[in-house]
Amino acid sequence: MITVPVVLGAGDTVGAAGTAGARGYDVVVGEGASVGLASLIARRVPRARRAALVTDATVAAASWFADMDPGLPFDVHTVEAGERAKALANVELLCREFALSGLARSDVVVAVGGGVVSDLAGFAAAVYHRGSAYCTVATSLLSQVDAAIGGKTGVNLPEGKNLVGAFWQPVGVLCDTALLDTLPVREWASGRGEMAKYTFLGEPELPELSLEAQIARCVARKAMVVAADEREAGSRVLLNYGHTLAHALEAVALRSGVDLRHGEAVALGLVYAAGLARRLGRIGDDRVALHREVVKRFGLSDRLPPELEGLDPEEILSYMRRDKKAAHDLTFVLDGPRGVELVHGVASKDAVDALEELEELSCT
Repeated sequence: MITVPVVLGAGDTVGAAGTAGARGYDVVVGEGASVGLASLIARRVPRARRAALVTDATVAAASWFADMDPGLPFDVHTVEAGERAKALANVELLCREFALSGLARSDVVVAVGGGVVSDLAGFAAAVYHRGSAYCTVATSLLSQVDAAIGGKTGVNLPEGKNLVGAFWQPVGVLCDTALLDTLPVREWASGRGEMAKYTFLGEPELPELSLEAQIARCVARKAMVVAADEREAGSRVLLNYGHTLAHALEAVALRSGVDLRHGEAVALGLVYAAGLARRLGRIGDDRVALHREVVKRFGLSDRLPPELEGLDPEEILSYMRRDKKAAHDLTFVLDGPRGVELVHGVASKDAVDALEELEELSCT
């Protein structure tokens, strides 16, 4: 078992029911980590008398879910599985169910699931009674290496991913690697896309490590970035490497009914970002080739799925312009001679040409 502390900004006076008194929390990684749920709640939310377990239909049907024990009386609140659950309507539904179950502000919300569940349940906790404590039992590789860490919560709009949300830190995260045993292949791919991202953010040896070590290193890297910039005013934006195109592709896929997982989209976003960086003269062919190699080493494709070929460049640009990094321009996190950094004011033509390059490669 590996414990990774997340220590938030020293001297930051922001305080709320959903944040630790010392402005930090632990992420526990390892087989059987979820057994510590009751003790986590007793230690970090001592006034809680009731819990709300939020999960999705797939997790709720798993044999191990019946063993989830928050150590308090609790109700289970189930949403549909998949990205469509990240909707404002479900935030309202959860908050109404919390109220009907008698959940008080001093109680606790427990997200049991992947990134969708932690994003949704965390946001519901952030707005219920203007802020209630929550913790996460992360059950997917994506949530364990990235989504459950750092306090970003939120839901999607038809106009784009994660456009409504809040920074709301959990009181603890449990990454039980035993719960990954039954993950479908596509869900493994979703987590590995984020792992590929971390390879370019200071963890180049990541592919060589054991699974538990990979997860712990990703958590530690994200914790370090979040500690320095909790609310994404600066360096935290680098964690969005590969995500500008990824979120646009996900929005198109969601609208058109195409099954595209987040990590698959991030892998394509990394390849696209490398091509764009080369077009802007920031990197050379060898660095572009490395991006493709890393993506493939994690078992991911560097080609657009057939269902997404023939993308409308104007539609993709419109999603990119609404990206949260943008400041009324096209903004990307791109590789370069000083490493990965934020680049403002990218010309539309360069962004479109890089997209066409990715599409041409996908058709070969």
